[in-house]
Amino acid sequence: MTTTADDLIALVRTYNPRLNEQMLRDAFAFGDDMHEGQFRHSGEKYFTHPVAVTMILAEQQMDDATLITALLHDTIEDTKATFAQVADLFTREIAELVDGVTKLTNLQLNSSETKQAENFRKLFMATSRDLRVTLVKLADRLHNMRTIKSMRLEKQVQKARETMDIYAPLAGRMGMQWMREELEDLAFQVLNPQGRSSIIRRFITLQRETGDVVQRITADMRVELEKADITATVMGRAKKPYSIWRKMQEKDQGFSRLSDIYGFRIITATEADCYRTLGAIHQRWRAVPGRFKDYISQPKSNGYRSIHTTVSGRDGKRVEVQIRTREMHEVAETGVAAHWSYRNGERVENRFAVDPVKWIAGLTERLDESHGHDEFLEAVKLEMYQDQVFCFTPKGDVIKLPRGATPIDFAYAIHTRIGSSCVGAKVDGLRVPLWTRLKNGQSVEVVTAEGQKPQVTWIDIAVTGRAKTAIRRVLREEDRGRFIRLGRELARVAFEGIGKKATDKALATAATALAIDSTEDMLAQLGAAEITGREVVRGIYPELAEKSGDEIEATRAVVGLDADQDHRRAKCCQPVPGERILGITYRGHGVVVHAMDCAALADYEDQPERWIDLQWQDGTHRSVNTVTFDVTISNDAGVLGRICTLIGEQDANISDLTFIDRKPDYFRLLIDIDLRDQIHLHRVRTALNAESNVSSLERYRDPGLASATYG
Repeated sequence: MTTTADDLIALVRTYNPRLNEQMLRDAFAFGDDMHEGQFRHSGEKYFTHPVAVTMILAEQQMDDATLITALLHDTIEDTKATFAQVADLFTREIAELVDGVTKLTNLQLNSSETKQAENFRKLFMATSRDLRVTLVKLADRLHNMRTIKSMRLEKQVQKARETMDIYAPLAGRMGMQWMREELEDLAFQVLNPQGRSSIIRRFITLQRETGDVVQRITADMRVELEKADITATVMGRAKKPYSIWRKMQEKDQGFSRLSDIYGFRIITATEADCYRTLGAIHQRWRAVPGRFKDYISQPKSNGYRSIHTTVSGRDGKRVEVQIRTREMHEVAETGVAAHWSYRNGERVENRFAVDPVKWIAGLTERLDESHGHDEFLEAVKLEMYQDQVFCFTPKGDVIKLPRGATPIDFAYAIHTRIGSSCVGAKVDGLRVPLWTRLKNGQSVEVVTAEGQKPQVTWIDIAVTGRAKTAIRRVLREEDRGRFIRLGRELARVAFEGIGKKATDKALATAATALAIDSTEDMLAQLGAAEITGREVVRGIYPELAEKSGDEIEATRAVVGLDADQDHRRAKCCQPVPGERILGITYRGHGVVVHAMDCAALADYEDQPERWIDLQWQDGTHRSVNTVTFDVTISNDAGVLGRICTLIGEQDANISDLTFIDRKPDYFRLLIDIDLRDQIHLHRVRTALNAESNVSSLERYRDPGLASATYG
């Protein structure tokens, strides 16, 4: 059924009786007129899309300016309407919002990493001017994903991947969890329809076997709250298919072993009732250790407040319970958008709603410190995907960190000077390695020493953008000469690959062609892996650079070794081209190449003289890099054959296969696969993960094999 202007106005009147009805009608008519003759892929009139986007925002109780922007958000881009015309008819504020949405729409966020980083900069610049631009864009993407089936398959996959990587995390970072979940699930339906269907089928089977668990547990909770004389609303639901899928991957568990697939929310009248409710729930059901978070006393940066706990409910099933007040719930549902919410014609003063200006300032503060595209993109993604934990200094001060943070992150969160001089840490009074992952509520003491400087391995140990940026800054200052030397060697090899010499004049010409200030700056970037040897060559010999695609022999796969040094891949971590690497020297044995995140490197922390900076040779490598996968598959006829076929279809070769566990319902085995590089590895892993009979897939790494490399 087609939505009319009257339908939209009726919805807005439910929360804002004082709306500017005439302007809303005028915008509706103007948009309809401008899009006349335009149609969507489904065959519907195009204007049905802006109307649907506006209805989504009206359901979030947004202000008039945002709703009119949604109605007109494609007019400046796709019709004869101009900025001046929109400003004249509907105010300059609305014209600027529409123009902001147009600029966001024109960002090609699915392009290369370098381009993507620059587009993220533009995205956050637009967001920093007015967050409503991003709210309209998110609603626009949500409706496009709801109607994505009318697009050709290739475009569906592109949009779904973009949604999963960018728009869903952005919605979550803004506190709009309902939108994040729906975007993720819609994208999941496109990217892995078999996986989603499998989870839905298992849900149906589970409900057939156990009945309506949600209804029974909800009723039990209401009884307990009545006993405690607490007035509250209880809501329960099964979690979204993608949320369950992600938990299965994170916990390496099959559906049958996954417990907390149900979630419940209890909405109370007061903050005190939240804690009384927590007591009532814990008295009735056993709390699961390590699954309690108090976001009321320590709210998230987007204003989210709630108590989270997981308990063992009926029949031993684990259920997650969220407890919060009505005001907290409004912010939890709409996030930063709660700042613009209206009720009865007045903007709602929700004391928990975050000021968008301060929120954006906090989000972009550290992003501006990033050096270069890759660092910026890394910092953005860290900010977007983070889930916080709270730790304490010895004095009792609270430090907020993203999940997975280490003592190094903790030290830099206190002060850059403390981070850079860190030599160790104590967690709850016990000395721990610097790569230890911190947990909620732990007390952390940083041990410092004069003269200590950040180590190159810290970049991969650290999680926060602040720590990574500070570490890189120090390393960059100290290691510029080393990067220049390594860059010169990389340039020499790249030029020799096309039959040319890397003369000073050639390098200077390449730097100019790449718009880099000096030859040394270019070599430093090359040595730091910020640009590739092929890019340098392409700067002055574009035709030859494209022809230099011969496969690289294993003997010359690594750059950074002396002429008399040979190398071997470490058996413990099995690095492949494309991954960050470094070398450990062995007297009389050459160099062992390790992945930067290899756990075995901890054994050499006190021997920095044995460490060598290495890079993979730029270009196409041969499929001689064996990687071992730990795979669990269902014990059904033909499954192993399909797995082998899948690997072969990805142009990969199985060099060995070992069964390590056999059970009536599953097999666990190690598969050695010969691969070219990191991209090839990703293709094989993705193909295997998509197979419904593969219940788990991990890259097998054994630090104990480090000493066996030269055995």
